[in-house]
Amino acid sequence: MDHLLMLLMLLLSSGLQAEGNHTSTEAVRLVGGASRCAGALEVKHEGDWRPVDVYAWTLKTAAVACRELDCGSAVSTRQRYESSERSVWGIYSDCVHSGSALKDCVISVSSSSILDLTCSDSVRLVDGTSLCSGRLEVKSNQSNQSNQSDQSNQSDQSDQSNQSNQTNQWWSSVCEDDFDQQDAEVVCRELGCGAPSGLQGALYGEVEAPMWTKEFQCGGNESALLDCRSSGSDRNTCSPNKAVGLTCSEPVRLVGGASRCAGTLEVKHEGDWRPVHVSDWTLKTAAVACRELDCGSAVSIRGREKSSGRSVWGIYSDCVQSGSALRDCLDSDYSFSIVDLTCSGLQAEGNHTSTEPVRLVGGASRCAGTLEVKHEGDWRPVHVSDWTLKTAAVACRELDCGSAVSIRERVESSVRSVWRIYSDCVQSGSALRECLTSYSSSSIVNLTCSDLLLQPIISVSSSMYGVSEAQQQRAPVLRRSTFTISCSIQPQYPGGSFQLTFTSSSSAHNYTQPAVNHSAHFLFPAAGPAHQGSYSCVYHLHVFNHSFSSESRRLSITVLDPRPLIIKAIVLPLALLLLNVGLYFYCKANRGQMPCRQENTVLVRYKTGVPAAEEEEEEEEEEEEEEEEEEEEAQGAE
Repeated sequence: MDHLLMLLMLLLSSGLQAEGNHTSTEAVRLVGGASRCAGALEVKHEGDWRPVDVYAWTLKTAAVACRELDCGSAVSTRQRYESSERSVWGIYSDCVHSGSALKDCVISVSSSSILDLTCSDSVRLVDGTSLCSGRLEVKSNQSNQSNQSDQSNQSDQSDQSNQSNQTNQWWSSVCEDDFDQQDAEVVCRELGCGAPSGLQGALYGEVEAPMWTKEFQCGGNESALLDCRSSGSDRNTCSPNKAVGLTCSEPVRLVGGASRCAGTLEVKHEGDWRPVHVSDWTLKTAAVACRELDCGSAVSIRGREKSSGRSVWGIYSDCVQSGSALRDCLDSDYSFSIVDLTCSGLQAEGNHTSTEPVRLVGGASRCAGTLEVKHEGDWRPVHVSDWTLKTAAVACRELDCGSAVSIRERVESSVRSVWRIYSDCVQSGSALRECLTSYSSSSIVNLTCSDLLLQPIISVSSSMYGVSEAQQQRAPVLRRSTFTISCSIQPQYPGGSFQLTFTSSSSAHNYTQPAVNHSAHFLFPAAGPAHQGSYSCVYHLHVFNHSFSSESRRLSITVLDPRPLIIKAIVLPLALLLLNVGLYFYCKANRGQMPCRQENTVLVRYKTGVPAAEEEEEEEEEEEEEEEEEEEEAQGAE
C-alpha cells in the first residue's frame, strides 16, 4: 500500500510539473519580500523549512536559486544578521555550481546570518555571456498580456490574475520589432545592470515559442518592463533573426590612476560603488576586468593596504575564470586591502609581443635549476603546491628545454617573497607569467627538463690527411686509410657514455664507448665502401635518478679511391719533367736561335708561375743584352 501511495504521489507531482511547462518550487521559497521573487531564502529538507546561510555566494550562485523559483535573473544578494543564532541550512557555492539542486546541498548548522535574495519577477536574459547579456524573455500569461494595454486602470485585476494563474505562466521570447532602446533601458535597470550597450536581433539565439505578442511602449523611466504600456494589436509571427538580444554594460571602472585604464578597481552593485578585494587573482584573471573596460590586456596587479577597513566587493578568481563577468562574481566583504590594476590601454592583444621572462638558475645547465619568473622587473623564485610533470612541462616548453623530467620542492631556512603559480591556471593554456600571484614562502621549486645536456661535438681525422674535420657536415677519407671519429662534450657531469650511430643506404650500426675526460674515440683501421654514410654521436648520462641523452649534428663520410690522386700527383709532374728535358736538348742543338730560347723561357715561366709584369722586365733586359753583344761584335769586325 505504501508503494502504491508513493507511486500515486509521484504521478500527481509529475502531472503538476508538466502543466503550463512549470517547475515545482515546493522545496525552495523566498519569504518576507515584496513579491514571491524577493525575500529571505528558505529551503525545505526532511520536512523542515529553514532559512539559508551561505558562504562565498555570488550572483552567479544565486541565479541557480532564481531558476529553481521560476523567477528571472538574480539581481542582488545580502546577508542579514539576526540577534541570536538559530538552526539554518548551510549551502556551499561549489556544490550549487556542480549542478546540484539547492536541497541536495544543505547541511545543518547554527547561525545568526541568513540570506536575502532578490530575483527579477518577469524578465530575464538567457544564453548570454553574463547575467547582463542574453536573449530577452518575459514571463506572462494570457490575462497578463490582454490586460497590459490598460494597466493604469486595471492593476488590481492584473495582480489577482497573476496570483490565480501562477501555474499557467510561461517565459516568452520577444520580437525585435516590438522592442526599442527605451525598453532596453528599463530592462537593464530592472536587472541591476548598467546602461544598454548592445541591442541586436538573434545575437543570442532565435525566437523560441511561445512568443510575446504585444509591442512594448516604455517611456524609459519605468522600474519594470511590465509596468510599461503596450500596443493593442497582437503579433502572430516574427521574422528570422529578430529575437531581441540585449547586452547591458557592466558597471566597472578604474579610479585614481594616470588614465582610465589604470587605478583602483571598483564595481557598482545595487547602486553602490565599492573597491574590489582579491586574494588569488593572476594576470589572467585581471585580463577579464581589462576586457570589460575595453582596455586591452592586463599589465600588472597589486594589492594595496589601507589604514582602516571598509566595505568592499570580494571577487574570487575561479568564478571570473569560469567565464563570468565581474558583477556576477561579487561577494560583499569587509577588508583593509584593495586592488590596483593597470591595463595595456586600447592596444590590441594580437599586436602585443613579449619574451617570456622565465629561467632556471643554479643548475649545471640552463635546463635545470630553480625556476624563476620576472614580473614588473622583479625576478623571484616560484612556489607551487599542486604541480605535476604535466604542469612543469609548460615551463620546459617556454624555456625551449624539451619535456619535464623531474620537479622537486626545496625548503629554505627563511621565508622570502616568491611568485605562486597554480596548476589549473597553467594547464588551461596560459603562460606562466599570466598565472602569478605574489606570495611569501620558504618553499621553492627545482625543475629538470629533458634537454638538460649540451650538444656533443663530432669530428673525424684521417691518417692520410692528418687534419681533423671538426663539426663539418661532410668529410672525405681515402680508401684503405685509417680514420678516427671522435665524440666530445663540454664538461657538465662526470661519467656517461658515447654511442656512435652509423646509417647508410644498406646498413646501420651502433658503437658504444665510455666517456673518458668527456670524450671517446672510435678507430677504423681501413676505410672502405662500407664505411661511407652518416655518423652522429649520442651522449648518454644518468643523473638526478633519470637518464638523459643528447645527439650531435650529423657528419657525412665519403670514401675516396686514391688511384686518380696518385695519377695526378706522380704522372703529371713526370710528364712535365720529360718535356723540359726534351726542350733543353732541342734548344742546345739549335744554340743562338731566338725562338727556341723564347719557347724555353715561356715554358719555364709557365712551370714556375712568373707574373706577367716580371716577364716583360726580363724580356727587355734580354733585348738590351743582345743589342750590346751585337755592338761588340760590330766593333770587333772593324
